[in-house]
Amino acid sequence: MKPAGGRLLLLLLLAAVLTGTRADPVPRAARLLPDAKDCHIARFKSLPPQELQAFKKAKDAIEERLLHKDVRCSSRLFPRAWYLKQLQVQERPKALQAELKLTLKVLENMTDSTLGPILGQPLHTLGYIHSHLQACTQPQPAAEPRPPSRRLSRWLHRLQEAQEKESPSCLEVSVTSNLFRLLIRDLKCVASGDQCS
Repeated sequence: MKPAGGRLLLLLLLAAVLTGTRADPVPRAARLLPDAKDCHIARFKSLPPQELQAFKKAKDAIEERLLHKDVRCSSRLFPRAWYLKQLQVQERPKALQAELKLTLKVLENMTDSTLGPILGQPLHTLGYIHSHLQACTQPQPAAEPRPPSRRLSRWLHRLQEAQEKESPSCLEVSVTSNLFRLLIRDLKCVASGDQCS
């Protein structure tokens, strides 16, 4: 067989195979929006030791500052019973997002210039986690929005109300005392999905 005839036979064979195996189009509901990000929160099951060390340093500095201010608060914003495992799996990211948002807001509003360098790394880390969490809480285009459970509604209301009623110093106390629970327990719970224990 001449080389040109061999190529023609190969092209005909290839055309027959390709027309016999058409790929089905991807259903519209399964496609991602062009600007949608994947939810990769599982990477935050545990933070590196150097990150936790930066948070410990910031927490110690804030607590030292609050001691000098002699802050007295009547209530606890994050009670001991606050545990994300009590929420439905799909509601946990939303609760953590609200907790992170408040924490970021309070830490960013601290005006003490000596805290700036100490808070830099923790604020960057919290902002990074918060941005990834936003991708996990975006409603899916085809999904019906679910009303939040009574417990989640109460928690979200409590966080919102605290911002309006609590003094900045008391918010600092609450956020600082809750910092490691947020990083180690709450974040790990959301990152573990239905494996949260």
